Amino acid sequence: MCEKMSQQEPVSRCTCTCGCCGEQAEESGKKRLLPVFAGICAYLAAYIWPLPDKGSLYLYGFAYLLIGKDVIQAAWRNIRRKDPFDENLLMVIASGGAFLIGDCVEAVAVMLFSRIGEFLEERAAGKSRRQIKAAIDLRPDVVCRIRDGRDVETIPAAAARTGDRLLVRPGDRIPLDGIVAAGESVLDMSALTGEALPLTCREGDGVLSGAINKTGVIELTVTKELAQSTVSKILQAVAAAEAQKPRLDRFITRFCRLYTPAVVAAAIVTAVVPSLAGGQWHYWLYTALTFLVISCPCALVISIPLAFSAAIGAAAKGGILFKGAAALERLHEVKTVIFDKTGTLTEGRFSAQRVCAAGRFTEAAVLAAAGAVEQGSQHPLAKGIVAAATVGGRTLSPALRSREFAGEGVVAIVDGHSVACGSLRLLQRLGTAVPSVAAAGAAVIFVAVDGEYAGHIILTDTVKDDAAAAVNGIKKLGLYTAMVTGDRAAAAGVVAGTLGIDQTLADCLPQDKVAALSSLRQERGAVFFVGDGINDGPVLSGADVGGAMGSGADIAVDAADVIYMHGAVSAVLRSLLLSRQTLAVVRQNVVFALGVKGLVMLAGLAGFASMWGAVFADAGVAVLCIANSVRILYQT
Repeated sequence: MCEKMSQQEPVSRCTCTCGCCGEQAEESGKKRLLPVFAGICAYLAAYIWPLPDKGSLYLYGFAYLLIGKDVIQAAWRNIRRKDPFDENLLMVIASGGAFLIGDCVEAVAVMLFSRIGEFLEERAAGKSRRQIKAAIDLRPDVVCRIRDGRDVETIPAAAARTGDRLLVRPGDRIPLDGIVAAGESVLDMSALTGEALPLTCREGDGVLSGAINKTGVIELTVTKELAQSTVSKILQAVAAAEAQKPRLDRFITRFCRLYTPAVVAAAIVTAVVPSLAGGQWHYWLYTALTFLVISCPCALVISIPLAFSAAIGAAAKGGILFKGAAALERLHEVKTVIFDKTGTLTEGRFSAQRVCAAGRFTEAAVLAAAGAVEQGSQHPLAKGIVAAATVGGRTLSPALRSREFAGEGVVAIVDGHSVACGSLRLLQRLGTAVPSVAAAGAAVIFVAVDGEYAGHIILTDTVKDDAAAAVNGIKKLGLYTAMVTGDRAAAAGVVAGTLGIDQTLADCLPQDKVAALSSLRQERGAVFFVGDGINDGPVLSGADVGGAMGSGADIAVDAADVIYMHGAVSAVLRSLLLSRQTLAVVRQNVVFALGVKGLVMLAGLAGFASMWGAVFADAGVAVLCIANSVRILYQT
């Protein structure tokens, strides 16, 4: 951010996630305004009621010191560090020179309008901080832990451990990530996802910290302690985002280091050379000082980082977390968007679409036998079968002497019968004759009872409701879309065809995904990869920009540059649009600020712009650029 931060001593950037630093900065800003208000009063008094002799001069000087103290101190500190060239030095030289030639009113006005611009910047930045904090500062102070199965004790949230059982009453926030151990309720996820649609949770469902429990009492088994919980990771991501500077911001820093000495040199030449040639020292010194005021790069120094800060705040409000402003900037450069399939474009939850019975068996018997064998399994296909088998409150028989065949299925005793449930390979291993089954794009689970083929169950993974519209929107932006998945080609092809994906690569191992990403980058340019699984970690790290669904694996969330808290594909499109809008605002500010300043500087050198005109031109441009940046806050 150029050297504007040089108004304060450099300190190591705070990486805490409590939000206290932003609050302290705002409180400090309010205290710094008190001498400015006193200076304004002195300034107005000297202007309205002129004092005899040198009384007005002293009063103007007093007002100048009160209003410009921070700027003067910053310029002096930079001179002592042998790095003086920034907007603070320009303001001090211009206003001090105005005092020397007797233009006291203009001298104080230079400082006053500079402080007004700084105040507007702090207000806008504070709004961005508060918006982020309101969206994500959801960490609990205490939790209610159930002890010995019945007693409830209140303990600090940081003291809760994995496996603890917590009580969450209606109106409470979910304190830590966990699994519902008892009860049923409706959760308000809007603080995490930006979506108003409530989510029903039941026993066995995973829930994220930060959601609000709306209806019933639930008991929660902790799966992640406070430091690893969702809300803590969100706060850490925001802290990291504030600590990073985009390339455009770094460009402004380098630009100011060259621009400021060039402007000072031009002002010196303007003041000295014409005066030596034709006299009129007062006129040319005034012109040079006016030139310095006009040339202050405050509009750029303020508006560019503010635009990125506002964009990060707007994104957080909508459940999109950028880990750094640099990621927001890089997202503007991508040419290809690559999606994982399961859990990213699809729900990742399989449902039984059709049950086909054979011979003497009924569909209900096939489903009940398969559900009994698969109960207790955490495999997505098993969960889909059990969900279908227990519809309407039906109970399942216990499965005894269960034996699992890795990657193939399970064999168990159910009601005295040997039941095999799994892939075609499993039944062939057991010597069961199985008819040919065609189910493109679906998973097929075969069932045999006492060695006799009983039937099969067809399960499909549902495409997310917003996926088709989001992919279409991404393609309208002129981006190439691809899907890289470890699933079978038939299943991947069905999803890709439904969504209109340009290119599909199936049966990919993690290393295959990385190779595919490298190939697409070489062929088309910067790549944005969106995934959610453990196997997506390497490709997320290798992508130009990596995006992870917030409900995905920890390794994917840690490796990503962008986190989509509610897992909607439409959020991917929104982040791309927000990146483009942010960079458009930055370009508008750069062109407008440099264009206006260039014209007014030429007018000043030609003698057509006064000190008052310079002050209003500088402050006016800064205010307009700030307003242009702040409007991003209202884009979600």
